[in-house]
Amino acid sequence: MSDRHAENSLLSTLRGLATRVVGAFETVVNPVTEREREYRRIAALCAPFAVLVLVAGLYPLSEVVRISVSAAQYRSVGFSLDAYATLFGDPYYRQVAFDSLWLTTGTTLVSVGLAIPIAHALEKYDLPGEDLLVTLVSFPISLPGIVAAFMILVLFGNNGVVTAVAAALTGSRPTDLAFAVSVPGLFVAFVYSMVPRATLILRGTYAEVDSAAEEAAQALGATPFETFRHVTLPQIRPGITGALILTFRTGLAIFGTLVVIQTLVVWTLQLSRELGVGYDVQVAGAMATVYFVFTFLFTVLGLRYTSAEVGI
Repeated sequence: MSDRHAENSLLSTLRGLATRVVGAFETVVNPVTEREREYRRIAALCAPFAVLVLVAGLYPLSEVVRISVSAAQYRSVGFSLDAYATLFGDPYYRQVAFDSLWLTTGTTLVSVGLAIPIAHALEKYDLPGEDLLVTLVSFPISLPGIVAAFMILVLFGNNGVVTAVAAALTGSRPTDLAFAVSVPGLFVAFVYSMVPRATLILRGTYAEVDSAAEEAAQALGATPFETFRHVTLPQIRPGITGALILTFRTGLAIFGTLVVIQTLVVWTLQLSRELGVGYDVQVAGAMATVYFVFTFLFTVLGLRYTSAEVGI
């Protein structure tokens, strides 16, 4: 009797859901009120993006998840969690995850820390050649990661310009000073790619800062630092949070730079190796799935925090 009741309850729920879906569809197709016409316009505007999300987002992601739990190497059959057991149980993959997180976290903090004074200077002062400065700051965004890594080699490699100048000034050998293909070189390459993104977000945030409040603080005797700390910083804090989220996700996704400077194995580089040497497609699928889930949850939590700050 209880099973029949549960079945009837489920059927009733499904009928109600189907009725609501049909009603919503009819509202969009044949609107009567102005509010329903507005819904149709919104649906028409969102339709291309919805198709893109379905075709280029949800479907490929579902295939990646299906591959990661497949019991066979080259066919999606059965169900197995061996790939995830390998990821979470093998010390090598745990080290890859740790290296990815500390490198991305460190470069994110440095990048946003550098972007704050850059955005402050660009928005608060009439700098000579400001257009040129903005172009130079934003230029790395247009560069592929491989080119950015090559520029680090040109500057700090064994035959790099900066290395040669430092060797001439100190009397040291260039090979003793070069660090382009070391972890510090990779760190600099990441920061070089991430600072412009953080700067662009913070410039937009600075444009909305209440200048009258800053002027009032200074008129009351506050120093520039006190004005920034107590008046400007609370207003740009949501922008800082947004910049942290964007640069962190950018750092996790960087790959081209790692092709040239392979001094540290991080998640994206290891994922490429899984698809190359040995072609372990299950582990690669599991790595892609874990990457997506982590990035998605990080973004959701970050945006919730940002919304709370905006609300305050």
